[in-house]
Amino acid sequence: MTAFTAKVIKIIKNIPKGKVMTYGQIAAEAGSPRGARQVVRVLHSMSDKYQLPWHRVVNRNGEISLKGENYHIQKQLLDEEGVCFRDGRIDLGRYLNRSYNLLN
Repeated sequence: MTAFTAKVIKIIKNIPKGKVMTYGQIAAEAGSPRGARQVVRVLHSMSDKYQLPWHRVVNRNGEISLKGENYHIQKQLLDEEGVCFRDGRIDLGRYLNRSYNLLN
């Protein structure tokens, strides 16, 4: 496992309930500001193994990027944590996890 992957896993595991982070935000905090697609790869391949709260990761517009059934599962999980949607988007001003010291 690369150092970047390990950092991404740790960051995602530490997103608090009721908060979200963006793919790009996670990538930047893990040391690769242009690594958003790598965050997607980590989520896709390691969410089950590391019990990641994958549903707390959204795109830079505050939208769920998944389609179909997975979209509905992610939205339901966020709804259950009190994250509200308006016109299909999350208010990042309210729900974005701004703690930049998740690795400490």
